[in-house]
Amino acid sequence: MDEGFAAGAPSAGNVPEYTVSEISGAIRRTLEGSFSCVRVRGEITEFKRYPSGHIYFSLKDERGKIAGVVWRGSVSRLGLVPENGLEIIATGKISAYGERSSYQLVVERMEYAGEGALLARIERLRLKLAEEGLFDADRKRPLPLLPNVIGVVTSAQGAVLHDIRTTLARRFPRQLLVWPVAVQGEGAAAQVKAAIDGFSRLDGTGPVPRPDVLIVARGGGSLEDLMAFNDESVVRAAAACTIPLISAVGHETDTTLIDFASDRRAPTPTAAAEMAVPVRSELLADLEHRGARALGALSRLMQTARLRLDRAAAALPDLPSLLQTARMQLDDRGRRLDSALPNFVHKQRSALVAVERHMPSVETLLSARRTRLALLGNSLQSGLRHSVQMREARLGRLRISPAPLAALVRERRVALAGIGGQLEAVSPQAVLARGYALVTAGGQPVTSAKALKLGEDVTLTFGDGSRDAVIGRKKAKDKAQGLLDF
Repeated sequence: MDEGFAAGAPSAGNVPEYTVSEISGAIRRTLEGSFSCVRVRGEITEFKRYPSGHIYFSLKDERGKIAGVVWRGSVSRLGLVPENGLEIIATGKISAYGERSSYQLVVERMEYAGEGALLARIERLRLKLAEEGLFDADRKRPLPLLPNVIGVVTSAQGAVLHDIRTTLARRFPRQLLVWPVAVQGEGAAAQVKAAIDGFSRLDGTGPVPRPDVLIVARGGGSLEDLMAFNDESVVRAAAACTIPLISAVGHETDTTLIDFASDRRAPTPTAAAEMAVPVRSELLADLEHRGARALGALSRLMQTARLRLDRAAAALPDLPSLLQTARMQLDDRGRRLDSALPNFVHKQRSALVAVERHMPSVETLLSARRTRLALLGNSLQSGLRHSVQMREARLGRLRISPAPLAALVRERRVALAGIGGQLEAVSPQAVLARGYALVTAGGQPVTSAKALKLGEDVTLTFGDGSRDAVIGRKKAKDKAQGLLDF
């Protein structure tokens, strides 16, 4: 066996010897030389994005799987945003990683693997955003009738901007504010999002005016060319835009997700410009027509009002006659008032005289008061004597000393004297005794100086008698009261 082995196998001295690093490097150079530029189709799985910026993932199909990596410097140039479950075609090179004896695909670019994969991804994103309410009809805002400034997000080159400008100039010239962006390829979605956000942040106070309406437009193209307007960040920016937004991406048959998030969708950029402004000539014609209708309506209203005024004037009574009647009524009321006031005064005076006639005379009052006082005094003396007699009888029966009885008699006499003094104080005769006098005319008491006339006879009753008097004129120094002539 040793001889057979020696005869059939090369000797150890003829086989080259490699270190691990050398064989790993040789394998790496072989792989990179043979597969320096390859395109690999597969589904992304095990996707991970590291803080360093590198992306690690695997591509798989029905029968195999290969590791892949995107270095940080190539992430911005990929052409799409990778995610798990996405079927792509990755362009790059095969390289080996000697430390783990593995090989991997170093990816430089990615593209969607056919329209089917693109449409599936777009549909998944559409359903996700629809569930969040970004496409709800109540979020749609009306477009202004005649905007002063129109913002346009599109490519600076191409026919789209030219079509929008010529359409606005033909229909109704307006100020146009263009934000040029890339509408396809690498970085297009980021530029479109930045343009929409930039227009939305304008407040109109700076040198750049704020648009009243915004148009996001591009020409037709393949599904891959329109993918920037299916990007999630662009759709969210359109939904959050504070300016009414018109989307005009592709041709009439093309539909992108920004169309669902915008306030209005136009089939072409030209149609978007037509939506933004009305036709100036048609607007002027409509204004003239409305003005003519308004003038006609105003004329009819004036005629109707004039007819109503004429009818009302015809139905009005004769104003001079009404005024003459009112004057006659006023004169009649004046004459009746002149005669009614003296009659009223006469009636009141007659009523007062009748009341005075029924009043008792002063002598009668004084006589009644004296009689009442006498009766009270007699009753009081009689009661006091009876009380004294009763007490004396009781004292006699009880054989009590007369000293308490004498004290009680004195007390009763003092009380009787007090009551008599009170009665005397309220007596009219006592009032007259203090210097007052009672004035009577015709036997009736006089209570007011205005009731006495010049030359009228009166009677003055004093405390000790009566005197007759005649009412005389006032003296200069006594203007406030009348003097009597005796």
